[in-house]
Amino acid sequence: MTSPVLRAGLWMMGALASFTTMAICGRELSADLSTSQIMFWRSAVAFLLIVLLLQVSGWGQLKTGIFRIHASRAIVHFGAQFCWFYAIPLIPLAELFAIEFTMPIWAAILAALFLGERMTSVRILAIAVGFAGVMVIIRPGITEVGTGATLALVAAIGYAVAVITVRVLAQQDSPLCILFYMTLVQLPIGFGLALESWVWPDPQTNGPWIVLVGFTGCSAHYCMASAMRLAEATVVVTMDFMRLPLIALVGYFVYNEELEISVAVGAVLVCTGIYLIVRDADRREVDA
Repeated sequence: MTSPVLRAGLWMMGALASFTTMAICGRELSADLSTSQIMFWRSAVAFLLIVLLLQVSGWGQLKTGIFRIHASRAIVHFGAQFCWFYAIPLIPLAELFAIEFTMPIWAAILAALFLGERMTSVRILAIAVGFAGVMVIIRPGITEVGTGATLALVAAIGYAVAVITVRVLAQQDSPLCILFYMTLVQLPIGFGLALESWVWPDPQTNGPWIVLVGFTGCSAHYCMASAMRLAEATVVVTMDFMRLPLIALVGYFVYNEELEISVAVGAVLVCTGIYLIVRDADRREVDA
């Protein structure tokens, strides 16, 4: 039988593809729409998709006794993703994702403090190696850290809070339930902020990107929540490091962003960190 960690890894592959596609959608839409509008349309499309899925799977799963946690998580995540989308046109995609990957450091600390997850020596080493890879890529102190980089860091901290909260929610509620309340809370917030500079998107130019950003936003969090039901938060967020070399290649081939040696070296360190932590999780699963 397939181990829970491996199944979590398969779910994370779906999350990686979704997050990467969502970044491309954000880059394309940022030329015509404000960040608030992108957030609104993302939530609107995702909400409609979730409603359709609930029609098939049943509305009974929305019953929850922890709505306050759902709402708090949705608000924190909205703020983090707002910063993330805002930073997309300001810095190269590889740099954006690299800075975002300080998130596992915060998530691991928060998971140890609030979820009681054990920080083994191998996990500490894996996170350190992965973080070293990120530092090789962004080279703090060598290159200037501007507005885009600062917003990416704020997004990373917000995502860390959201991730460990999903770990709590996923133990009691279904992934669709988590997504429903996330979009339900975020939709009016995004609409209110978007009204200030409202522009109707062009159906032909922006329509396909809007549908895709909503779909991938939904699928990314569904896959992430499903992975969280199978493996500890520290394991899942470390698997997410794989987004970095993937988005670096997308930036190079799609947007002609320079692929530097530091990105390649950093990507190798990131992948090494992933290997170490997944191997440690598998060993602990067997020993249990």
